[in-house]
Amino acid sequence: MAVLLSGLLAMAATAAAALPPAHSQPGSTYFDHTGRDDVLAGGVRMIPITTPRGTFHVWTKRVGNNPKLKVLLLHGGPGATHEYFEAFDSYFPGAGIEYYYYDQLGSAYSDQPKDRSLWTIDRYVDEVEQVRQALHLDKDNFCLLGHSWGGVLAIEYALKYQQHLKCLVISNMVDSIPAYNDYAHKVLMPAMDQKQLAEVRKLEAEHRTDDPRYMQILTPMHYEQHVLRMPEAQWPEPVTRSFGHINRQIYTLMQGPSELGASGRLLNWDRSKDLHRIAVPTLVIGAQHDTMDPKYMAGMANKLPRGQFLLCPKGSHMAMYDDQQVYFDGLIGFLHGVERP
Repeated sequence: MAVLLSGLLAMAATAAAALPPAHSQPGSTYFDHTGRDDVLAGGVRMIPITTPRGTFHVWTKRVGNNPKLKVLLLHGGPGATHEYFEAFDSYFPGAGIEYYYYDQLGSAYSDQPKDRSLWTIDRYVDEVEQVRQALHLDKDNFCLLGHSWGGVLAIEYALKYQQHLKCLVISNMVDSIPAYNDYAHKVLMPAMDQKQLAEVRKLEAEHRTDDPRYMQILTPMHYEQHVLRMPEAQWPEPVTRSFGHINRQIYTLMQGPSELGASGRLLNWDRSKDLHRIAVPTLVIGAQHDTMDPKYMAGMANKLPRGQFLLCPKGSHMAMYDDQQVYFDGLIGFLHGVERP
């Protein structure tokens, strides 16, 4: 059953009230590096990844120490970076949660091979499993959080490797690209200025999405309304840095040129009939103004045997920024509930 926002926030408040001082203010145990092989580099490790096209390296960074709760963060894109997750630094250490930044292969801090055959869901899933093994994460402590495209990857990973998971978080991602596109065409696009939308569609049809006019139209009309609900000039620096580092070749190949629906290799991806197979505790996070239908995401939580739903009523696709307190209160409450059932 889905847990509605009020119930989940109450759970978060209860969990927070019950926390020992070591979690409200991380002490020596949280910063204990005993036995770690990443101390010299401040938690950074370059992990070798075996692919059909050779061995490459991906960048990871550990923050904190908690034997019972380790969260691996899967960024969006595909082809974005871990950098927009840096808001987690304001919340996870204080909650005693160990977490890992990670740039997927092809992203800025990791190797960036040019072979187009590498950019498939199955290969990315295999990469995540290799990262898990290298970081020594297991079913007693391993929580996987995927945001946007990372949510696709997290769902696929759970369907193949859930025996290694303690819990799962699907943030701002639906289980079906056709459903995502349907919402864009039936709800988001009709609410836009139709003359400007027609110009956007024309530029797309002419494969001129690199024309400056394309983003000049889409930014106020779409991105500032449904991706991050702030004027672009006020977007937090980690967001602009991450977006500036995006691998456009991978992003366009798999997602398409913009967040206004998908048109790339992900076009027909649909796991809506498979969510019932994911048995681990799972939190689905949706937002009222997202590019994804929040009602659809609430329905996803109902499909999951141990699903919960968190709605960020003021948020959009980047709800960890534009509805930050609700996002992190609910997320941390869920994680602590899994950590101490």
